Amino acid sequence: MNAIAPVLQTAPRIALVGNPNCGKTALFNALTGSRQKVANYAGVTVERKEGSFTTPEGRRIQVLDLPGTYSLRARSPDEEVTRDVVLGRFKGEAEPDLLVCVADATNLRLVLRLVLELKQVGRPLLLALNMFDIARHRGIEIDIARLSAELGVPVVPTVAVRKAGTVDLLKHIDTAAVELADAATAGANTWHEPSAEEVRATHREADRIIKLAVRPPTKPDTWTTRLDTVLLNPVAGLLILLTVLFFMFQAVFTWAQPAMDGIKAGFDALAAWINGAMPDGILRSLITDGVIAGVGSIVVFLPQIVILFTFIILLEDFGYMPRAAFLMDKIMGGAGLHGRAFIPLLSSFACAIPGIMATRVIDNRRDRLATIMVAPLMTCSARIPVYTLIISAFVPDRTVGGVFALQGLVMFGLYAAGILSALLVAFVMRRLVWRGTVEPFLMELPAYKVPDAKNLVMGVWTRAKAFLQRAGTTILSIMILIWFLSSFPGAPAGATDPAIDYSIAGMVGHWLQPLVAPIGFNWQITVALIPGMAAREVAVAALGTVYAVGGGEENVTALMDTLGHSWSLATALSLLAWYVFAPQCASTLGVVRRETNSLKWPLIMFGYMLTLAYLASFATYHIAASLGWA
Repeated sequence: MNAIAPVLQTAPRIALVGNPNCGKTALFNALTGSRQKVANYAGVTVERKEGSFTTPEGRRIQVLDLPGTYSLRARSPDEEVTRDVVLGRFKGEAEPDLLVCVADATNLRLVLRLVLELKQVGRPLLLALNMFDIARHRGIEIDIARLSAELGVPVVPTVAVRKAGTVDLLKHIDTAAVELADAATAGANTWHEPSAEEVRATHREADRIIKLAVRPPTKPDTWTTRLDTVLLNPVAGLLILLTVLFFMFQAVFTWAQPAMDGIKAGFDALAAWINGAMPDGILRSLITDGVIAGVGSIVVFLPQIVILFTFIILLEDFGYMPRAAFLMDKIMGGAGLHGRAFIPLLSSFACAIPGIMATRVIDNRRDRLATIMVAPLMTCSARIPVYTLIISAFVPDRTVGGVFALQGLVMFGLYAAGILSALLVAFVMRRLVWRGTVEPFLMELPAYKVPDAKNLVMGVWTRAKAFLQRAGTTILSIMILIWFLSSFPGAPAGATDPAIDYSIAGMVGHWLQPLVAPIGFNWQITVALIPGMAAREVAVAALGTVYAVGGGEENVTALMDTLGHSWSLATALSLLAWYVFAPQCASTLGVVRRETNSLKWPLIMFGYMLTLAYLASFATYHIAASLGWA
């Protein structure tokens, strides 16, 4: 019974393999608890989750949670990683000693095909029937012994969301299975890319085994069926989905605000304390305006990240997310986007950073990239201070038809412009850059189940930690660079103009002014846009500094009066058009760099958005000028 021990003692590594939505990650969390780390596989954007646990016999085991897959044939980047790790082909990744195929016990047909493929790999293998309690509750009878005999691998029931639900699995890993040891020593890797006939043969074999070992309930559980008749209805389902998403959007936008304000106040207090404790000079400016402002600009988004992923994980665990994607697939597909792109794009209204991170729910790399590239076009909350400033300064405070506020209609038009431009850009990208039709949306709809609190907490914690770790270094570096450009060289002694006038950023503003003159911008606007690269709303305070308005962002009324006398209406409208498209957010570019594992995509994003911004501003300014608004 201990024949497996030498194998696990020399290199005790387990790989969890399974279909999407089978409870594999919940099992991983149950085994490892907090002893896990999340990163990206080298050279790809696929997430890598590894942890460790100690068996009842005292063995230390390393476990790898591989991305979900239906087959080793691999049709997506996630599936390619799983295939290469299982086959020992992934460079820099040690070969697993034991494959644990995790199955949803309520739906075995697809996973049995995967098990039959994994047998050909020649590594020790066992099948974990997860959610076994749900299957039994629904009246599904599974003959464990017969299933094991037909497959030729050990089969063990598990309930990942219960404390004692992994006891049998740990016993199998720890104490038994001569069959696994024999497979480890005598098995040969015979897996190859199957032909169409071999795929059909595997399907027939899986169906044969199910007929022998699984007896469906005489009275099937109807909760999933009953819910799906409503939730998947083309009309009622969409209305419910929009209600759920509206509630999620409001939560991300409003629930996070107190925490974000608290974090911002904490960093402001820290900066104020340093300003009082240190003498004025370059070092103090670096710490307060560079380091603290840089770190604060990252951490302030954390509440939105936590709330967003809380909703996403809850919807995934409940089983609703695949259905939401199914409902939206046709609408999003018309613009060349995957159905799953709807959630990330909606969350980008709060901030593009959590929206871009949310694209991880999209399996296909091409669809994921298409969504990432258009997410910043959604009107994020950082644009609101700029929009409010310009609209309040130039749009009359009156109603249209005695009902609708003109200023509100302009704001709505800016939001609509962002949505339509995102869909149009996605449509063009899929026709010119990534030609071909959108990949068909094929997904096994899982049964509904009650979300597990531990899985929720672990999932949110790992994603929050990953956000801070991945985005921190890049964004902080960019913030310090922007501080340097806005601070050096300093103003000469006796200078009366703002210090930014003499900085590198100010010099660049004067140098770029001829380039932006055709779109109605003066050098002051250009100077404000440069530090505004840190975050869009920074431009408001920068404009206050450039125009020497005391209080900057706090004294918005005085700033509105100044701009109203300094700019023409055509210039104001041109700047609004600019902000619909312009990539005025270094944090977003930094996260795109991290999420794509490449400098190419943030550069492409910056280039195409800058081009669109210039063209939109050019057209807006000259149309407005032709109407006499210059």
